Amino acid sequence: MHTTDMDPEVAQWVDMLRSPDLDNRLVAVKTLQHLGDEDAIEPLIGALYDENPTVQEIAITTLWEFANPVAINPLIECLSSPHENVRSEALSALKELVSTNDLMKLLDLLQVGNVHAQLNVLVLLRKIHDAQALPYIMPFFESENPDLREAAVITLRYLNQVVRCEPALALAKDANESVRRATALTLGHLSDAEVVPLLCDLLTSDPDWQVRRNAAQSLDILADPAAIASLTQAMDDPEWQVRKFTARALQKIPDAQAMPALIKALADEYSDVRRDAATALGKLADTNALPALQQTLNDPDMDVRIFSQRAIDAIQKSQPETSNV
Repeated sequence: MHTTDMDPEVAQWVDMLRSPDLDNRLVAVKTLQHLGDEDAIEPLIGALYDENPTVQEIAITTLWEFANPVAINPLIECLSSPHENVRSEALSALKELVSTNDLMKLLDLLQVGNVHAQLNVLVLLRKIHDAQALPYIMPFFESENPDLREAAVITLRYLNQVVRCEPALALAKDANESVRRATALTLGHLSDAEVVPLLCDLLTSDPDWQVRRNAAQSLDILADPAAIASLTQAMDDPEWQVRKFTARALQKIPDAQAMPALIKALADEYSDVRRDAATALGKLADTNALPALQQTLNDPDMDVRIFSQRAIDAIQKSQPETSNV
């Protein structure tokens, strides 16, 4: 649209947006943001190519507020910007604006060798959830850049209908702990035969406590009885968050062999662990757990007392009633 066809107030600021003076352009782009007139969309798209990153960033914010699909492709180009604030603002805008209609454009950008763009596209693919992206994501599992390996394995867990992905499993043994942390969580969404043994190994052997905690969270999701021995062992983990999520996983797959470890956990120094251990014991429905649970009714933490009483009630309710003949 030519400025002669615009509201005169908008037109004067659009003209100033082309000024050689940076201060003028900053005032213009901020004023156009305040005015919120859609006639300014085309000039604001032009401002995405301004030499100054602050002008670019304000233009992105304003186009985000307009939420007009015409701005999506130019905003996608901003994901490759050398300026972090520009990339970050464009990513935030696109998280709200992109849809499945933009999938092919994003996949094209993923194949261009700009690391910033690739990382940002991998994030945006989590919003679109389309399994068509899988063949484009898999090469990044073998990237030399650990940030790309981590981003790719996180994106994998967001893709609809993807339940097997053998190439991702190798990342459970990645040299980078951030990649292993992300992989441990993603494995909870996959059903390859090797997933549960891999998670059990991470839970009991990984040197990074966050990897062990994430493995426990994934085993909680999968609820596979094959994990019982490893979960029971992990109740002795030195890190309380690992013990907490391990106790939660044991609630899903009640097994008598976990009882001694859960009873021991009723004396854990962390109330979260004591509470979740009490709940897990309640699921066992075994009267042998009652004496230990009775003792926790005097626990200093109110939540522990409440959950212990619930566990006691659950165990007593599960027992066959005896008749008083």
